[in-house]
Amino acid sequence: MAKKYAFLFPGQGAQAPGMMKDVCEAFPEARKVIDDISAITGVDMPRLLWDTDKEVLSRSDNSQLAITAASLAVSAVLAEKGIKPSAVMGFSLGEFPALYMSGVLSFEDVIKVVQQRGKIMQAVCEEIASRNEGHAPGMAAVIGLEPEKVVQVAAACTGAYAANMNSPRQTVISATFDGLAQAEEKCKEAGARRFIRLAVAGPFHSPLMQKAADEFEKAIAGVTFKDPSITLFSNVTGKQVTAGAEAKASAVLHLTHPVLWTDEEKVLGGLMTADTDNEWQVLEPGPGKVLSGLWRDSGFGEKWESLPVNTAEGLSAL
Repeated sequence: MAKKYAFLFPGQGAQAPGMMKDVCEAFPEARKVIDDISAITGVDMPRLLWDTDKEVLSRSDNSQLAITAASLAVSAVLAEKGIKPSAVMGFSLGEFPALYMSGVLSFEDVIKVVQQRGKIMQAVCEEIASRNEGHAPGMAAVIGLEPEKVVQVAAACTGAYAANMNSPRQTVISATFDGLAQAEEKCKEAGARRFIRLAVAGPFHSPLMQKAADEFEKAIAGVTFKDPSITLFSNVTGKQVTAGAEAKASAVLHLTHPVLWTDEEKVLGGLMTADTDNEWQVLEPGPGKVLSGLWRDSGFGEKWESLPVNTAEGLSAL
């Protein structure tokens, strides 16, 4: 029985100072990816990854580039080991490494697009904060409240939206500074166990990012999005993407629409269940292990455990 791999790429919030330093020291192909990104962007990527404090790294213009670099560096090591995906999906920002791995975007294009995306989103978030006396918008994970109830609560708040459908036990809200405060109070009143502010710079995947979506659409107008060469999923639809034009349209809608992660997991799990000719392994290449935890909660984790891959030791063991 042949082995197939599904890659899950993490999104913003997974960043951490010093990430991937051990991987780049142990594997030349990983360091080459980092150096190539430095050359494309004009950013000193080793310094950004390893010598930047947590607060600076959490800015969208820094974290998006850093996380993408980390995910692609790990993927390069996996490729060198002969481990290549047959299916890819990425959470929020993670959809861009997925676009590269599926052949939709070239390496240079995906790096340029992510750099532009991060700059645009950071500027819009700062503009929103400036209109509210410097109080920055953001996101928070609601734990222990049914997704349908979180949607209901967010709709009853001013400037708050249900943004990420992470799992049956966790839904993320995007909001203005005041909207988050209001949503926290109402979610706890409704029975939520925890309301966790996330290390991101803005109210992503909500209508509050419409200006960013408009600017990003212009920024990628001349970029070629090819049809995917392997199975690719979309946060916007929660389904498989079959055409480059669809991927390009979704990349814009992505900024203002919720992440339908649980829907994507169901489609991927169904695909793996139906494929009785192959043995599947799920990997999470890049910083953190959030997506492996969400996959465990999906109902498919017992049969196909997701393995986070983000250290030199872990890569050496594969």
